[in-house]
Amino acid sequence: MAAEEAAEASLARLSPERRQPGREDDDENLEGGGETAALNGVVVSGKVKRNNLDVKVTESELETEEKGTEEESTRESDSNILDVSSGYPREKHISIQRHLADLEKLADLKEDEKKPCPLCPEEKFKACYSHKLHRHLQNLHWKVSVEFEGYRMCICHLPCRPVKPNLIGDQTFSKMGAHYHCIICSATITRRTDMIGHINRHVNKGETESRFITVPAPKSSHEVLKESATDVQVLPNYSTPQKTDSYFNPKMKLNRQLIFCALAVLAEERKPIECLDAFGATGIMGLQWAKHLRSSVKVTINDCNENSVTMIHENCHLNKMKVKLNTKEDDNDEAMRDGEENTDTIEVTKMDANVIMHLRSFDFIHLDPFGTSVNYLDSAFRNVRNLGIVSLTSTDISSLYAKAQHVALRHYGCNIVRTEYYKELAARIVIAAVTRAAARCNKGIEVLLAVALEHFVLVVVRVLRGPSPADDSAKKIRYLIHCQWCEERIFQKEGNMVEENPYQQLPCDCHGSMPGKTAVVLGPLWSGALFNTGFLRRMLFEAVQYGLDEAQPLLKTLVCEAECTTLKHFSTHSPYDENKQEECGVYIKTPNTSAESYLVHRKRKSDEVIRNAGKRQKSENSAEHPAFYYNIHRHSIKGMNMPKLNKFLNYLSEAGYRVSRTHFDPMGVRTNAPLAQFKTILMKYSTPTYAGGQAEGPVHLTEDVQAGEQVQAAADCKAEDDEFLEDDKSGVAVAMFTKDYPTHCAAD
Repeated sequence: MAAEEAAEASLARLSPERRQPGREDDDENLEGGGETAALNGVVVSGKVKRNNLDVKVTESELETEEKGTEEESTRESDSNILDVSSGYPREKHISIQRHLADLEKLADLKEDEKKPCPLCPEEKFKACYSHKLHRHLQNLHWKVSVEFEGYRMCICHLPCRPVKPNLIGDQTFSKMGAHYHCIICSATITRRTDMIGHINRHVNKGETESRFITVPAPKSSHEVLKESATDVQVLPNYSTPQKTDSYFNPKMKLNRQLIFCALAVLAEERKPIECLDAFGATGIMGLQWAKHLRSSVKVTINDCNENSVTMIHENCHLNKMKVKLNTKEDDNDEAMRDGEENTDTIEVTKMDANVIMHLRSFDFIHLDPFGTSVNYLDSAFRNVRNLGIVSLTSTDISSLYAKAQHVALRHYGCNIVRTEYYKELAARIVIAAVTRAAARCNKGIEVLLAVALEHFVLVVVRVLRGPSPADDSAKKIRYLIHCQWCEERIFQKEGNMVEENPYQQLPCDCHGSMPGKTAVVLGPLWSGALFNTGFLRRMLFEAVQYGLDEAQPLLKTLVCEAECTTLKHFSTHSPYDENKQEECGVYIKTPNTSAESYLVHRKRKSDEVIRNAGKRQKSENSAEHPAFYYNIHRHSIKGMNMPKLNKFLNYLSEAGYRVSRTHFDPMGVRTNAPLAQFKTILMKYSTPTYAGGQAEGPVHLTEDVQAGEQVQAAADCKAEDDEFLEDDKSGVAVAMFTKDYPTHCAAD
């Protein structure tokens, strides 16, 4: 019996891994094996005959051995890789640390003098002393790490995942290459560039929360920005339009302020008005409307993206605004505290912009899609109310600024080339597309504002219902003849008759002196005015009232440009006093702007309002600013020093021409002087650059040229005076004209 017990104990101590290969032949000679019986959870194998001894091996002893191997593999997997499918946070991988000292501490856990690398297997890097280990960790692991939110994802050489089996079928963990462990999703990436791209994709999706225990409590990935006393939440990638659902561009702040001023002017004309922000994104523009104008406007913010609509809801609650969805107030309003009481309500819709503009009528519509807005013009003018305003922001500047001419031909149907006045050309292209879309709906337009800056082209128009205004607006779409040699330009004459020599319309004689074809036909373009002076003055007043500092300098420049004058006299009184509105420097009496004077929407306005609008438009056309501008550097004379820009403007004004600066070009001059006279005056007041030449002062021209200039300037001034007096015979108008546009005919 003692011998049997000793043999049984020795068999139990032997593990399957420790048995020698030679013993496998003995195991095949087992007798009575193959039958197992379950007795109270213990499985008893058959009798084993070894050295004439019968041994019973219990299943419990085998389970203890299997448990040990499982625990070792579990420990290894827990320390190396994170289980993404698990619902609870796990410990981060040892290759993800904040400081280099943290990696060295992992090696200091062992008491041996020689310390192994915690991120390399023993066959790759043998144990060494601390100074050598420090260089190894710094050069091989830390310098090639990927940083994210204060953590470093170091390169790892441990066998963290199974690789493809070799020919034998075994797992070759030792041949596992270097890799990184993602701090967000625990994926293993082999290349550093791929790891950086992997992290960037997480950030673009808004996934910046780690599932590790050691990372602090997950904070909101939304960043709160403030603009014009309005708070908005944005995603980390808010400035990338194609990779985010809530695009927010801080560079468009000036654009938002101009649109707000236009809406504020309309809100003073009639109350309340229904306004639509067709492309809400974060909802910043609609929130500014509702927060500052309050009960004067009924704001609707629309977006077709579900994530953007959710962001708009959150931003409304952030600014203590109530949300109305499908004519029912949102249930989240009940969660507002007593201290957040606010009667302002914003309607948020989720549908295509064309659909909502077809279904409902609005007084004010703003279109700001990503790129061109021509796809939404037909639906915008379909239901917009009479004397309402449509504003659109076009950001496809590559096509509008003649960098992609084929795209401009495809979207706007215009032939364009790169010119010195390309920004104004872009504004006239957009207005022409707006005019055609409005005319298809039997509506005309009155251009209130056209701004073309570095990042966008903004156009604000007033809608005039009826076929007659539509015909009048459509007649202002004409082609432009542009000389490629001297860059002189002029709109083609009205009429359908074909001219034998269209070059005769150009004031220059480049076609006669230069060989070949010297001019191109551009367009069709808008040939009317780009600004409404009275509306701009009221916008300036609203900008001062609401403290919009960035919009005020631009509006002052636009007022001077619309009047084509260098004078900067701006009244500080309200233009709404005594039911009068200031248009083009003239006070025009208008009907009472209270709600009683306006009928219920979807009905035509009274005849008195329409007649006043027609009178206002006629008075504005009489003082229409010149089309296009000249760049003073483009037409400078080689070897001559040009005069200062402000002095040159005075010289042109003294010659009897209307002149002003333009916002399109900081060195541009808007004037009604022909290009030949422009160059003559520029040459006259330029000085030679060399020291030994003529003394400083104007270049003296011949008497014949001077006499011709004086006669031409006097004739132009007299024609302008007669034309203005015939159109507007009021004494106030005469006084304002003589004040703003002093003539120098007598002096000449």
